[in-house]
Amino acid sequence: MGSPAPPLGLQGAYSAGSRSSHDELRGRLISVAGELLLTHGPDSLTVRRIATEAGCSTTVVYTMFGNKEGLAEALYLEGFERFRLRLAAVPRRSDPLEYLTSLGPAYREACLAEPGYYSVMFEKAIPGFEPSERARTLARAAVNILDRAIADCISAGYIVPTQPRKIADCLWAAAQGAVSLERAGHLRDDRVYLSVTLAAISRYLVRKDVLPVPL
Repeated sequence: MGSPAPPLGLQGAYSAGSRSSHDELRGRLISVAGELLLTHGPDSLTVRRIATEAGCSTTVVYTMFGNKEGLAEALYLEGFERFRLRLAAVPRRSDPLEYLTSLGPAYREACLAEPGYYSVMFEKAIPGFEPSERARTLARAAVNILDRAIADCISAGYIVPTQPRKIADCLWAAAQGAVSLERAGHLRDDRVYLSVTLAAISRYLVRKDVLPVPL
């Protein structure tokens, strides 16, 4: 057995507490900004208003995010992290194809449940904001769960052998298109969404008759 870890001591305890307080405050600022965006639109995202709503100084906001662009990027990444957590919460199935198809409804629910973040992620809700290449890379990593599910389907012989990410991006595009139409009021329920996403999966199946849900 290894030796027990030494106590943190006063300095270590102070550092841990400082990190915790920093993360808590950062999370509160992001939450406040997201709520302002949803309820009052992008014009409400001023550093002064965010600081006032969060009960802190503008200096704190600048220290945390650098500027408004930094805050917008934090909102962008927070949205994708929330999506990742929702997809990760989908129960694993013994059959990899059933699991893959179960991720589609979870993605739609995530989009509809987070309209403020969705608007930053996909609708350029904050004028002039362009995510950095680093942020785009991290955002794509949030849906890596889809890549892994497709890789499992390839290993099980359900899907034709190819690069999982290529298929994942096609499925993501199909799902995103249907969600965008639904959010714009052109679709009234999830039937088209399900048909589109299942059709996209079917495109890559070795056998077309194995989908657990009919088209």
